[in-house]
Amino acid sequence: MLATPWGFRDILPEEAAAREEISTAVTDCFKRHGCLPVETPLLEDRAALDASGGRSADTPFKLFDDDGRLLVVRHDNTLPIVRMVSSRLAGSPLPLRLRYQAPVVREQTRLVGASRQFTQLGFELIGEAGEAGDAELVRIVSEALGALGLDGCRLVCGSVRPFTALLRACGDEALAKDALRLVHANAFVDLDARVAASSAGDAVKRAICLVPRLHGDASVLDEVDRLLASAGVDEPATAELRALARAAEVPEAGAISFDFSIMNSFDYYTGLVLKAYAPGLSDPVGSGGRYDAVFDGVFAGRDRVPAAGFAFSLERLEDASLLRDAASGDGRTAVPGPVEASSTRTAAGPLRIAVPKGSLKEGTVAALEAAGIDASELADPGRRLIVPARDRVPEAEGGLGDIELVIVRATDAPAFVACGGADCGFCGRDSLIEAELDLLELVDMGYGACRFIEAEPEGRAGLTERAYARRGTLRVATKYPKIAAGWYASRGVAADIIALHGNIELGPIVGMSDRIVDITATGTTLKENHLVITGEIMTCTARFFANPGRSRLDGRVRVLGERLANVAGELQ
Repeated sequence: MLATPWGFRDILPEEAAAREEISTAVTDCFKRHGCLPVETPLLEDRAALDASGGRSADTPFKLFDDDGRLLVVRHDNTLPIVRMVSSRLAGSPLPLRLRYQAPVVREQTRLVGASRQFTQLGFELIGEAGEAGDAELVRIVSEALGALGLDGCRLVCGSVRPFTALLRACGDEALAKDALRLVHANAFVDLDARVAASSAGDAVKRAICLVPRLHGDASVLDEVDRLLASAGVDEPATAELRALARAAEVPEAGAISFDFSIMNSFDYYTGLVLKAYAPGLSDPVGSGGRYDAVFDGVFAGRDRVPAAGFAFSLERLEDASLLRDAASGDGRTAVPGPVEASSTRTAAGPLRIAVPKGSLKEGTVAALEAAGIDASELADPGRRLIVPARDRVPEAEGGLGDIELVIVRATDAPAFVACGGADCGFCGRDSLIEAELDLLELVDMGYGACRFIEAEPEGRAGLTERAYARRGTLRVATKYPKIAAGWYASRGVAADIIALHGNIELGPIVGMSDRIVDITATGTTLKENHLVITGEIMTCTARFFANPGRSRLDGRVRVLGERLANVAGELQ
């Protein structure tokens, strides 16, 4: 077998030369700021990384050495550097400015064309005080992008401080834990439901739901402060971001905006979180932030040492450079063909919306119409896969401008949006769970309601339980393996999932499975096939969701989301 494993690839001389040129420009920028080179091993002791405040379980590659120690292939460079500084450089004078260039390996969803290995170009500022350190971090990032000629970049800043301060003040430990998990997952619809079911006060509920959705220029910081104050939080949670906005030394190579949905990062961040976006790409070309707690007690005489870091993805910088050269007609473009990052769309192009065909189409058209979008061409698209639409609100009055509706299967909508084929879209909650992609879930539309159920043939009551006792597992046929597996795991039931694509009801009828997990609206199909419901799993409705990068770069995505939220209650 001569092919590389999935998610890994060879890099031939022509592309390698282009990557070398990019890495040299970025590294030279780091050098000018006094960052010294370091290298850490490809393999790390899992226990050592965990002691550094990391989550080594995130790596897909683990192995035991001949001493019986569990080793992991690094999935991030910051934590190995924390481990190295703590064990080897704890006596060094501060601040420490370190830089690195090294590959990392991360788990990816299969069959979406994503790489599992990429190269990070990064730096760490250890011992540089908060506001000065934040400004220096942003300045280095901006200068590196400028050195590559990537004009028009966007630096998007957030902070974990406001939300964590709010969760500390809510007085409900379970709610705080769930809310943080849901925000990390970009699951804002589920966040709303969890908060609504809690016993927290109304002001706290409102703040928890709204803070992660806030975005815009520096004026948005006032709204964050108002929400926190109404919830009883009196600490200056936005002070660092205000200082960053005021910092005169921050260059103008990248426009700065604020977005509190970018909290969903590594757990070790304690303040500023920063993502850098290049023109034409929805995936960030780099990310980083402040992690002040990981060096607690490491340096003698200092209980806490501030630290911040940032890492560029060499692959995404390569993509951005290709797009830059293509846009300018520069013949230096080294690697022709599509880029790997998720999207090559610009805010100036039409807003592209993934519209599901099938049972959700009618409700989606009604939702778009209610939100002021003329989607009449969806009534008879013929063989067209992309049809134009029009916002009834003029652009001069805040309208969305040109719109394209991409007609897709509901199950494919998440992939189209995550991989850049569309900016946002509609599908059922089930499709989002099964896709398991990085998407921003914004609105529960309320239409297309159905129930996920477990069922078995009539007259078999007790037989499945006896078979389970004998085998120790339950055999389940379903089109929704992740939903089914998650439900059984939450109940402590061992289940062997048989993935089918249709006629699920046949599974237990012909003896392939004990039960099925499927959707039902009326229960008619179950009755006609003599199946009875044995469990209720969840209710599913249509949701509006977006590519996280597009939601941060193109304000039209959030405007449409706000319009849809205002009409969603009328569609149920």
